[in-house]
Amino acid sequence: MPSNFIKILFIGDIVGKTGRDVISSLLSAILSTEKPDLVIANGENLAGGFGLNSATSEEMFKSGINVLTSGNHIYDNKDVKEIINDNRVVRPINYHPDLPGHGYAEMDARGVNVTVINALGRVFMQPVDCPFRTVEKFVLEKGKGIYIVDFHAEATAEKQALAAYLDGKVSAIIGTHTHVQTADERILPKGTAFITDAGITGSQGGVIGFQSTGAIKRTLYQIPQRFEVDKTLPVFNGVSIKINTETFKAESIKRIYRNAED
Repeated sequence: MPSNFIKILFIGDIVGKTGRDVISSLLSAILSTEKPDLVIANGENLAGGFGLNSATSEEMFKSGINVLTSGNHIYDNKDVKEIINDNRVVRPINYHPDLPGHGYAEMDARGVNVTVINALGRVFMQPVDCPFRTVEKFVLEKGKGIYIVDFHAEATAEKQALAAYLDGKVSAIIGTHTHVQTADERILPKGTAFITDAGITGSQGGVIGFQSTGAIKRTLYQIPQRFEVDKTLPVFNGVSIKINTETFKAESIKRIYRNAED
């Protein structure tokens, strides 16, 4: 690969022990094949499916992941306090600034600075500051460079709207949260790589990584249910992105899907 390119591997939401086991069994081989310069993963579901802690985060870092992004479950696990201020852990940038943690991470990728941003959507989600204005303001104030945005959002339209809004201002926008990989990866007209959702690294056999019983009961009865991480059909989902280090534009984006049982 020419020296004026770097390669980013982004791993879709890692859900519970099933997802962590997938990383343990498959990531090494994927790294050997893809040869990324930086590995980013959404880790907000690492610990029991809700939130993360020091032990689960360190397990992922030791596996070869460089940065963990998150989302609306970032503070669900009380033990997140052990890891929230680690520079490799990113919470949504559009949360209140007084909350602990960082809304972005600056990482070195083969001598090139890469800024990883996490933003939270508002459609069908909790009320937070506007992700459009927040991310744009941050990027404009920081200046030109390589920006990778994990947009953790429910609505596909909101994800696609943010991508159109930030096209040419950031290098890549990768949707997370819905745990279902979409088949719409593409380079936008002004050079931003985009996919609506990178998918799940965890069980594809239940409902978005959890046993179907809880999801069915909540839908039927409309009352809170206990959700347990599912163990069936473990899969790896993610995307590989090539970025020009001179123009900061994406040259390619490729979906990655692996069945851990193959």
